[in-house]
Amino acid sequence: MKKKTNWPMIPFTLILWCCLASAPALFGQSDGQDPPNFIIIFADDLGYGDLGSYGHPTIRTPNLDRMAHEGQKWTNFYAGASVCTPSRAALLTGRLPVRSGMASNKHRVLFPDSKNGLPASEITLAEQLKTVGYRTACIGKWHLGHKEQYLPTNNGFDYYFGIPYSNDMDKVTDMPYWEYWQQKDDAIKTEHFNVPLLRNTKIIERPADQHTITRRYSEETVSFIKKNKDRPFFVYLAHNLPHIPLFASKEFTGTSERGLYGDVVEEIDAGVGMILKALEKEGLDKNTIVVFTSDNGPWLPFKLNGGSAGLLRAGKGSTWEGGMREPGIFWGPGRIKQGLITDPGSTLDLFTTFSKMAGAKIPEDRIIDGTDLSETLLHGKPSPRKSMLYYRGTELFAARLGDYKAHFITQGVYGQFGEREVHDPPILYHLGHDPSEQFDIAKEHPNVLQEIQALVREHQSKLVKGKDQLADRE
Repeated sequence: MKKKTNWPMIPFTLILWCCLASAPALFGQSDGQDPPNFIIIFADDLGYGDLGSYGHPTIRTPNLDRMAHEGQKWTNFYAGASVCTPSRAALLTGRLPVRSGMASNKHRVLFPDSKNGLPASEITLAEQLKTVGYRTACIGKWHLGHKEQYLPTNNGFDYYFGIPYSNDMDKVTDMPYWEYWQQKDDAIKTEHFNVPLLRNTKIIERPADQHTITRRYSEETVSFIKKNKDRPFFVYLAHNLPHIPLFASKEFTGTSERGLYGDVVEEIDAGVGMILKALEKEGLDKNTIVVFTSDNGPWLPFKLNGGSAGLLRAGKGSTWEGGMREPGIFWGPGRIKQGLITDPGSTLDLFTTFSKMAGAKIPEDRIIDGTDLSETLLHGKPSPRKSMLYYRGTELFAARLGDYKAHFITQGVYGQFGEREVHDPPILYHLGHDPSEQFDIAKEHPNVLQEIQALVREHQSKLVKGKDQLADRE
């Protein structure tokens, strides 16, 4: 017979308290705080120079400027690609789109007659966060596959409200595409684009009323916040503007000194203010991180209906800085350390950073290209990202290491910025001294070129390109 041990009686409430106290450490929350909520606000075709806090003289963005002042403003923040589909894949998977097949040299984005979408084998940030109890919503433009198996609700999102691809698709007029845009603004109608608006997987409006869609996206976000305020949540709010065609509500039409483009950006900013106000009203502002950035640079051929890359060279579609460097604003008064960050960061990093903050395990069965920015965001420490790779389709055109950027191939876009040219030796710019990429310093720094080329060789030695998901159309 076993000897009975007289253990002291420990109150159940004490045991429960100890378990709860240790839970944050078990789930990766070493600071003892609850896992934060995350909201990513993703503009479409917004340029580096299109916000007041990034130097625009006439577009008024008081809410985004407030976020930049109270949080962190990043001046070297990059999208994962220079056009829609691959950029969105990069943000949600933390992987260069060439790895998932969401980059192509044949069709650079998905279209309404595309056969494929984001492969089921890819893990999205929403799927990551759901493993640790988050509620998730995608609101806005998806553009990672319009068929049901590719929609947000099959990629980790509990709720979806938005359009499945770009707002200029499904054009129903007979006028050729580029000729159509030569018309005056009042000749361009929302009904000329038979784009569907979906709630989850059901079409609820077609064509989508693009005059009111920006406001409705912000309202849907606020509604989701209120419904899920008692548990951690993630909202991916991807506006389909200021991508053309440009539409604003009656309240904003004609109100900006910048014209229609300014009207659109200022309405997006007003929606940001609506979301911040809702967070404060619900007492969630101290435990929510809000990020604002864009999928790629401005679509410059559209002139006054396109944005500005500020002092950066070129725009959307290119691997010059204007094509991929974007505003990057992080706000979270209970979390984010206020400051100006001049180190590099990328939308690729959101997957890793938010997974770590939430206590979700980073996948080990694949290469993740994102780095963990949490020490920079929370404590202002230097960014761990030291390099950036610039792909156009499946070709590596340029690479950045530290302050230096080497171009191996340059190519214009939309009839601008020159023909394709292979550079041997590569051309080199110091982005700290010359963010406009005007002065080639390759001859003065052969050692820097060697370091960048070594970085590229190492990357390419481990690269397995995914099957092209964009090329096939029905």
